[in-house]
Amino acid sequence: MKRHLNTLFITTDGTYLFKDGQTIAVRVDKKVKLRIPIHTIGSVVCFGKVFCTPQMLGFCAANGVSVSFLSTYGRFLARIVGPVSGNVLLRKEQYRLSDDKLASGKIAKSIVIGKLINSRTVISRAIRDHSNKIDMRLARKSMDLLYSIIKLTEKEKDLDIIRGYEGDGARIYFNFFNEMITSQKSDFIFKSRNRKPPLDRVNSLLSFIYTLLLNDIRSALETVGLDPQVGFLHRDRPGRFGLALDIMEEFRPFFADRLVLSLINLRQVNRKGFRILENGAVYIEENARKQILAAYQKRKQDVLIHPFTKEKTTIGLLFFIQALLMARFIRKDLDGYPPFIWQ
Repeated sequence: MKRHLNTLFITTDGTYLFKDGQTIAVRVDKKVKLRIPIHTIGSVVCFGKVFCTPQMLGFCAANGVSVSFLSTYGRFLARIVGPVSGNVLLRKEQYRLSDDKLASGKIAKSIVIGKLINSRTVISRAIRDHSNKIDMRLARKSMDLLYSIIKLTEKEKDLDIIRGYEGDGARIYFNFFNEMITSQKSDFIFKSRNRKPPLDRVNSLLSFIYTLLLNDIRSALETVGLDPQVGFLHRDRPGRFGLALDIMEEFRPFFADRLVLSLINLRQVNRKGFRILENGAVYIEENARKQILAAYQKRKQDVLIHPFTKEKTTIGLLFFIQALLMARFIRKDLDGYPPFIWQ
């Protein structure tokens, strides 16, 4: 499973990928820059105009390596995977639970509570680390409001009301988000969450990293045999990966949002790495994108103790652990789905 920590990101237009023995070869400007053994990677993510031979794609599919294609701006386009090896009974039970709003509500409740607790912990860490730079009154108010919503969610069974609480919690959290940006404040201003397209540098970073995270979680779900499109909190919609979005909720604050804050506050990105397009969308330039991808991969190598399994693991493997726990719950090996809660 450890090989799934590694994602090969291709960001240069005109890059050509082909099979060379038991490796993926990367050619740029008619020169082979890299050869990577297939057993060392779990997925390939291509940005912009990247060319892949049919033999390379088949090679990846046969070895369980997914190949995803994103636009230059980071919008998901398509993904190639090999045959899914999963227990059909597991997926049938997943579909049955998804059609049952009461059962979906139970699972959604766990996911939302995990997200809200993690959102509150992110604010708590900001208070601990930057009490002299943030609005402490607003911080405490946000913490109290999130705590109240957590308690309301714990008592609720109705799926639609639980979804409403999730939205309320997200608004409270993002109303405080700008306070946690403690450097480059004039260049990175966050007023509200916007996307499709993102209209400021912070939202551009959030959307980009959410796309990467969704791709990793989708791979994890397919690995354990679950259908990433059929969720519980996120209801069925053509082209939407509901279950992947469900699991991602737990990781948005802890992983993605904190990474965005670190990139800005530690000045790993700056305003020169972004360009505003004619439609107002904010685009991340290639050099900045490479820095972000490197930080994303590095963050996945960090080690912690999983709160449920009590085992030491890397952050990159958390996605697979949560996918396995969801599968175990659906198979009735667990009484409930234990969300990832950052401690």
